[in-house]
Amino acid sequence: MTSVLIAVAGRHGATTEIGEEIAGVLRRELPGADVEVRDAADPGELQRFDAVVVGSAIYMGRWLPVARHLVETHRAQLAAVPLWMFSSGPLGDPPRPVDDLTEVTALGTSVGARDHTVFSGRLDPSDLRWTERLAVRAVHAPAGDFRDHDAIRTWAREVAAALAT
Repeated sequence: MTSVLIAVAGRHGATTEIGEEIAGVLRRELPGADVEVRDAADPGELQRFDAVVVGSAIYMGRWLPVARHLVETHRAQLAAVPLWMFSSGPLGDPPRPVDDLTEVTALGTSVGARDHTVFSGRLDPSDLRWTERLAVRAVHAPAGDFRDHDAIRTWAREVAAALAT
């Protein structure tokens, strides 16, 4: 049996929802697999998982500190298992900004991540604190749900296919 951890870091639920969608695909594609979605701040004992997916919302072109900390703190354990990474955050159609995620790419390379992909995000101003609303207005970020669920499921099927071999 395969056990997969999907560790997510987000602030308003959209990244966790992406993690749950990936988990649903993995459960369907890998019957009998134990797939858990957990907060990156509390991933549990990593050594009990056969594979890991780490995802983080992007703020100001960077992963959230808790996601970076998870990867940096558990480098050896993550390097020893198949690892995939995803980021969520660009907004609009076409998605903007498509940040230079050099830091995330370097982090993935340092632990041998098999892939890193970027999914568009969701912005609901009613979920934001007043300071976040000010920042959103300052950069003219569009409100809405821009997540491409077909792309998320396609990527998750690719992860499942790799785990099945």
